[in-house]
Amino acid sequence: MSAEREVIDLDEYDRRPAEPGRATPGRLMARRKMAVRVVTGFVVGVVLGGVGVNELRDSRAERERNASVSLVAFPASVSSGATDDTGILQLDAQLAVISAGPAPITIQAVTGQRSGIQVRDTGQSQLLRPGGTGWINVKLSIECSTAFESEPLSIRFSVETADRQVREARSPVAVVGSLWHQAAEQPCAHRADVAK
Repeated sequence: MSAEREVIDLDEYDRRPAEPGRATPGRLMARRKMAVRVVTGFVVGVVLGGVGVNELRDSRAERERNASVSLVAFPASVSSGATDDTGILQLDAQLAVISAGPAPITIQAVTGQRSGIQVRDTGQSQLLRPGGTGWINVKLSIECSTAFESEPLSIRFSVETADRQVREARSPVAVVGSLWHQAAEQPCAHRADVAK
């Protein structure tokens, strides 16, 4: 035996090529790291994608909510009026408008017309909160001989929604039997008596 002992250097590792199909500890560790990175990337992508889709859905729902307009209108009051020589009764009146939509709106214009009756606003905007009621001042022109048909008057509203877009909305208004009808009955009856 030789007096020399074999020394093993711990800093070196066996550099012999691995047998094909056999994994070495270094290869196994590299594969594990790669698998962990792939799985981590996939999980992060799924989480971020889910959050993004949820935010997109919420944003779309918010835009739809802000663009929604739902109104109910009815004749509210009459303050004054006069009949001209042609038999048309001019009334200063109010139209009550209820916002049944989910977001605040601003009513910018109100118009309505059919045979014998015409309605137009006086130029004042009205802010309505959801579920709130506004009183719109209107000018009412009534042709006494044909105004009070049973068919409702279609009122058109020009409305600015919460998303700052101007939209059009319509609401039917029953005139027969309303305060407007009652206020017009006596002047129109007087006009008919004068015409006889």
